[in-house]
Order: sequence, then structure tokens, then C-alpha cells
Amino acid sequence: MKLIIVIIEDDDTPALISKLSEQDYHSTKLASTGGFLLQGNTTLLIGVDDQQVEPVLDIVRGTCVRRKKLLPQTTSELPTAINLPIEIEAGGAIVFVVDVNEFFKL
Repeated sequence: MKLIIVIIEDDDTPALISKLSEQDYHSTKLASTGGFLLQGNTTLLIGVDDQQVEPVLDIVRGTCVRRKKLLPQTTSELPTAINLPIEIEAGGAIVFVVDVNEFFKL
């Protein structure tokens, strides 16, 4: 048995949970906060049998794609300075797959 830990942007969460549910994969959702841009993230915990890891990863790859995003600059030393937006790469997922020695549903 494996535990798949998936960290994604909040924007991708509803679509990923929906697609996982359509394929009968259950997940536990944990709210978290990102460190770099302090944007909301979601951490999903998904317990699966060993042979189900790749199908779940395929769903994550297809749903949580990287994309470019414009963020406004909010700090400026001069009050009259023009703040141009910054282009960043967002989306995607951070995934950990760990072995589970025992699993109990109480």
C-alpha cells in the first residue's frame, strides 16, 4: 500500500478532487500555505494499492498543469513609481509517494 501526498494550488483543488472521485479514488484534503508567494495550497492525502499509483499520478499530471500567471507588484519605494506585473510560473504539483506498513480504518 502507498500514501500519495499531493501539494497543489487551491485553484486546482476542485477539479483534481472531482477527477479522482470519478475514478473512485478517495482523498483527504488539508489546507496549507505556500512559502514563496504565500498563496493558498491544498495538500491531498491519497491511500492506494501499489498498482494504483501510476493511474493516480496520471490524473494529477493531467489536471494540475503548469501555467504562466501575472502577479501585481505591491511594494514600491517611490509612491509615483509604476508597478508592472510580474510573470510567474504557477500550477503543477509536488508529489510524494511513501510506503505504508499498516492501515487501519476505525
